[in-house]
Amino acid sequence: MAEKSKSSAVEIDVAGRTVRVSSPERVIFPERGLTKLDVAEYYVAVGEGILNALRDRPTTLERWPKGVFEGAKMATRTDSEGDAFFQKRVPKGAPDYVETAHITFPSGRSADEIAPTELAVVVWAAHMGTLTFHPWPVVRADVDKPDQIRIDLDPQPGTDYDDAARVAPEVRALLEELGMEGFPKTSGGRGLHIFVPIQPKWDFVDARRAAIAFGREIERRVPDLVTMNWWKEERGEKIFIDYNQMARDRTIASAYSIRPNKRATVSAPLRWEEIPDVAPNDFDVLTVPGRLAEVGDLFAGANSQRYGIEALLEMAERDERDHGHGDLPYPPDYPKMPGEPKRVQPSKDRDRKR
Repeated sequence: MAEKSKSSAVEIDVAGRTVRVSSPERVIFPERGLTKLDVAEYYVAVGEGILNALRDRPTTLERWPKGVFEGAKMATRTDSEGDAFFQKRVPKGAPDYVETAHITFPSGRSADEIAPTELAVVVWAAHMGTLTFHPWPVVRADVDKPDQIRIDLDPQPGTDYDDAARVAPEVRALLEELGMEGFPKTSGGRGLHIFVPIQPKWDFVDARRAAIAFGREIERRVPDLVTMNWWKEERGEKIFIDYNQMARDRTIASAYSIRPNKRATVSAPLRWEEIPDVAPNDFDVLTVPGRLAEVGDLFAGANSQRYGIEALLEMAERDERDHGHGDLPYPPDYPKMPGEPKRVQPSKDRDRKR
């Protein structure tokens, strides 16, 4: 329960710890009339789920301190002016209960990033204007060994959630063939995410190779629905399986995270069976707390039994040996990686045109 203080702030009791929320009446989602306090109280209400998703994981904060309004702009690497931004380093003045993990970026630089250990950290981050939490697929005990493979079904222009939903049964079938279980959730937008818990024995390069092999097999099974082409000009109206979500320092919005759109939708865990029958707008700040109370945390298993990826790495070796399918391009801000093909847009590749 929130209590007002003298400084036009409120104090929320979060599992026995008091968290101060300033400017509680600031409107964050104008079309829904949702305030900063509503956001903080949402995260208290889904505390079990959001903490399961973030606990001990280095987490990038997507901060919208001015709210989500028409024309709001996200700051980028090339343009630091913006109404919202990604915070990768722990903010100055963070409370002493905010713990961190030391991470290294592809550039070789490093940072101390928050790694939530209790719900108060999440609510404090909401007080700082955080809407979306982007955890790494590692825990701070070993930040170089992923413990999840994340499969991102990303609809391209001309496709939508329903198209991603048609791909989901193929993903589930392949996981079952591999003896694995995946945990699906909405992206909060048009896509679907499936998280697969794995043993933290392999580095990011191997985990990414496994994701590529998985995606290529899905593409072979449903080539009219799925593409693995990195270059947008080659994807067409298909679902792109974004394998680079498994590259170091690439993250996906956590389960139960609020997304910065007009409706304040939430990245919501799903049962496989309900994927065809739901829509992303079914899950928002107002509906998800009740759903969590009713069905429990459907994503809890993403941190449970862990699978080996040997079979996927064998598939990657067969792809290269039998089909000549080696590595795929990394994101543009990465250093050139060993074995990576040319990082040149096909329409601008002079050698390819010859």
